[in-house]
Parts: sequence; C-alpha cells; structure tokens
Amino acid sequence: MSNATLETATVDDHSDQESSEHGPSTGISNTKLAMWLFLGSECLLFGGLISTYLLYKTRRGPDNLPIPTDVFDIPFTSVSSFVLLMSSLTMVLALAAITRGDNFGFRIWLLTTSLLGGVFIGGQVYEFTAFLREDVGFTNNPASSAFFTLTGFHGVHVSLGIVMLMSLFVASWQGKLRPQHAETVEIAGLYWHFVDIVWIFIFTVIYLIPA
Repeated sequence: MSNATLETATVDDHSDQESSEHGPSTGISNTKLAMWLFLGSECLLFGGLISTYLLYKTRRGPDNLPIPTDVFDIPFTSVSSFVLLMSSLTMVLALAAITRGDNFGFRIWLLTTSLLGGVFIGGQVYEFTAFLREDVGFTNNPASSAFFTLTGFHGVHVSLGIVMLMSLFVASWQGKLRPQHAETVEIAGLYWHFVDIVWIFIFTVIYLIPA
C-alpha cells in the first residue's frame, strides 16, 4: 500500500471519529439534535392540548357550573407571565457567564432563573386554589377539565425545568461544569426558552381571546 493511500485512510478515519464525537455533518451535536427533536414532539403535544381547550372553553356541562373564564384574574396572571418571560433573559445571561468562564455569575443567574420559575409556579398554585374556592374544579365541566389539563401540564414542564437548572447549579458548585461544557447549559436553555414561548401562546389563547 502506498504512502498516499495510507494518508488518505488515516484522514478518513480521523473524519469518522470527529463525526461520531461531534454529531452529524449539520454541525449540531447529537445531544442538541435530540433536544430539538424532543421539543418538536412537545409542540405537537401542546398543539393538541391548546386545540382541545379551544373546542371546550365554553362548555359548561349539564349542571351549568362556573367555568374558568368566569373567574379569571388577568392582571395577576399577566404579572406571573411577565416573571416567567424575564427568566428567559436570566437564562441567556447564565449561558453567557459560563461561556466566558464566570462561574460565580453563572450560578447567580442560574439561581435567579430557577427562582423566577418558582415564582411562576407559586402563582399558578395560587390561581388554582382561587378557582377551587370559586367552585371551579377539574371535573366540573369540559371547559374546566381542558383548562386545568393544559395549564397544569405546562406547570409540570416548568417544574421539570427548575429541577434541570438546579442540577446544573449543583454540578457547577462541585466544579463539574466548566466553560467547555457550555453546550450542556445551552441545551437546558433551549428547553427553558421553549416552555416560556409555549406559555405566550397559552396565555394568549386562554386569557386574551374572548370566550
């Protein structure tokens, strides 16, 4: 075998190794691609839940019990929504901090993002409690069931996102998360931005579009 053939084989092997390590030729790593595919499936899921709510949002049922639109507190929910959207900004700042090697800043912004997400969840729990006091329960009618399913499912996603962010905080505190691991933070950020964007659609559909 000639030297040229050996060099060509070596280059091909090296290229194959880089491809397996860094992902497909699109330039996106396998992990990030998997997250995008997961978020795509989540879009379909939330699309189905939003469509279901639009179909049933005025269905009171045979008992004519109150539905969520009767007891909405839009100013309160607007503030809660603003808090969640601000957490996207702090998530961007957290990613920027770890990229430049600022571990302290990264932890501060990551903790702030988690705190803002926790405030949103607290607001959602308060809203659900207020609805129950007004006799708007999950099983009252189709409208209530669709509302609690959609908003509750989103709340679960936000809660999972908070767990994800706090696990990154712990890893950073233990020295296991460094600038070279910035893509891990970026992938968590993709998920967090997704739940924020989805809430914009949910808030618009539920609270801003008349029944």
